[in-house]
Amino acid sequence: MIKIPPFVQSLKPYKAGLSIEQLAREKNLERIVKLASAENPLGPSPKAQAAIANAISGLHRYPDPSSYDLVHAIAKKYGVQPNHIICGHGADALLSYIVSAFTSEQNDIITSEGTFIGIYVATRKMGRNLVRVPMKNYEFDLDGILDAITDKTAMIYVANPNNPTGTLIKKQDFEAFMEQVPDHIMVILDEAYTAYATGNPDYPNGVTYDYDNMVVTRTFSKAYGLAGLRIGFAVGPDHVIEALYKVKLPFEPNNLAQVAAIAALDDEEFLQQTIDLNRKSLAMLYQCFEDNHLSYIRSSTNFILVIMDSEAEALEFASLCLDNGLIVRHVDTFGIPNGIRINSGTLDETRFAVDVISRVVHSMKRTSKTIVN
Repeated sequence: MIKIPPFVQSLKPYKAGLSIEQLAREKNLERIVKLASAENPLGPSPKAQAAIANAISGLHRYPDPSSYDLVHAIAKKYGVQPNHIICGHGADALLSYIVSAFTSEQNDIITSEGTFIGIYVATRKMGRNLVRVPMKNYEFDLDGILDAITDKTAMIYVANPNNPTGTLIKKQDFEAFMEQVPDHIMVILDEAYTAYATGNPDYPNGVTYDYDNMVVTRTFSKAYGLAGLRIGFAVGPDHVIEALYKVKLPFEPNNLAQVAAIAALDDEEFLQQTIDLNRKSLAMLYQCFEDNHLSYIRSSTNFILVIMDSEAEALEFASLCLDNGLIVRHVDTFGIPNGIRINSGTLDETRFAVDVISRVVHSMKRTSKTIVN
């Protein structure tokens, strides 16, 4: 019989958020709104859609492994040298490549309890030891991470803004942290939600730094609305990018993803519409949570983390929302069992969510809570 390594046997398949189609099959509902996966409610940009349509006739050709045109578009957009950029099938794929290229089974990888589940998956499926440092007030405890460094530490993962808490590491704190990280330890700075945070003067824009031991990951799945095409990129020193090309699958991202990403980068009007809509939608959700005495974390992203009294209450809340056609995300697998993540929608979708949440809260027996800012 084939032997499966113990670390593979212990893995659990990734559990994605419930889809609209799945819920529709299970329940007879007049309307379903999904605010669970931090997607762009406006969809892909018009320019990206047009680029996809124009590229369909070339799908019999393999994609460019170097993503030459996209890499140069990213380089121009962010003022980065092309040889400091690599593209892949979303941030999840890039995280796996980074872990594979810069760690071994004897190494430790440090991150936070309550951050992006993708780093948990990427480390465990390769048999790496993951050290999870508790958060402070739902924020990365950078001092705690520094204290957790040992001779076995090879990598640190930081998400900024963080998913699922939406909290931000300030520029001065991040820079002080990097000054104390030993040069031989690779730091992954995951900036999946950078579009929603760049307006904050305290935001440490990762691509503007030149640390020899840091790689920045970004995605087109969120603000750019290309989640279904799975495309992202990483920025780092040239020797880091060279190593990643050695472990990356050769023919990714696919052709449609590459041309769509190039067009999306050029659609500043759509991106601004997305940011403006997000601000209005989050304001409506904040007011709803306050009116219903729900504890929440102020966010620098396109979602808000609601904190319930217990995991049981979080499960009940999520289940009742589903019964009413609203899909939200219980973030127990992220390390916050009493947390519910709810992202912004169109104004109409958000009004629907506000109505459902208000009815659900009033149907639950719960105590008044204090708002967490």
